[in-house]
Amino acid sequence: MTMADTIPVEADAPKPATRDQLAVEKVTLARRLILPTQLLLVFIVAFPLVMQIYISLTWWTPLDGDPWYLAYLSWAWFDNYLYLLSDSDLWAAVWRTVLFVAIAVPIEFFLGLLLAVLFYEGIMARSVFYSLILMPMMVVPAVAGYIFHLIFQQTGPLNAFLGLFWSGASEINWLSDVTNAFIAIIIAEVWHWTPLMFLILFAGLMSVPEDQMRASVILGANWWVRFRYIALPRIKAVIFIAIGLRVIESLKIFDEIFVMTSGGPGVATQSLSLYLYKLTFQGLEWSYVAAIGITVLVALSVLTALILSRVQKAGQAKPEAN
Repeated sequence: MTMADTIPVEADAPKPATRDQLAVEKVTLARRLILPTQLLLVFIVAFPLVMQIYISLTWWTPLDGDPWYLAYLSWAWFDNYLYLLSDSDLWAAVWRTVLFVAIAVPIEFFLGLLLAVLFYEGIMARSVFYSLILMPMMVVPAVAGYIFHLIFQQTGPLNAFLGLFWSGASEINWLSDVTNAFIAIIIAEVWHWTPLMFLILFAGLMSVPEDQMRASVILGANWWVRFRYIALPRIKAVIFIAIGLRVIESLKIFDEIFVMTSGGPGVATQSLSLYLYKLTFQGLEWSYVAAIGITVLVALSVLTALILSRVQKAGQAKPEAN
């Protein structure tokens, strides 16, 4: 008998796991770890959405005295969706919101782009001005609305400043005039969110290759040529992202209008969000509000998809510009 015959052999000894088995185990462990979070997100997002769709198919309101899960007692199918097509107040609010976005966002974009180019080219005390420019973005929207509500008062600081050059400035009633109130809200929104546009565009400019910019300087190109033919083609995707974010966010404007004018005078500055707020808490037309909310959600989803497709096309065209 040799020594090898005396050594016991463990027939059931575990085999070392292969690389594929370890990868499968890691994926399984990761899924188990994120499962509670996924369930929580489903409850937070999916349940309210399903409930909203359910209520939008009824005529249920809290005034009925029935809980929301008994809304089927006043089932109405798609009557709410058909009614919103002929709701003149709703479409007037939509038109005012779109007009507001069409004016405010381009102003924010051009101001933000101008500031981004100035900072990219280099200015004195850039770190100090950088902090000052970004400061409005840190203000809560309701607080920003209150600040401009005080500024645009008839006896406020704006009329006092204009009175230094024009004696009739004290008679300007900003928030009680239809045109002036609309202008005041646009000014407040531009002041509040131009810093965000500047931050996104400035980050895009900082990603432009420095060697190409330096080469253009050596060749004698001025700042406009460098921006037009080198920087601008490489930040198209960033521009679409910045404008898309601001368009979507501006469509939801509420705080500044609610604090400054409450939609007045009359309903001259009433946005879509403010109109839904009044229907919800004053009119208690919750089923109709749910139908409008679902419609707005679908419209914004389509708009977001279009913006993302433009961003993707701009990103694919970027290497060709190089």
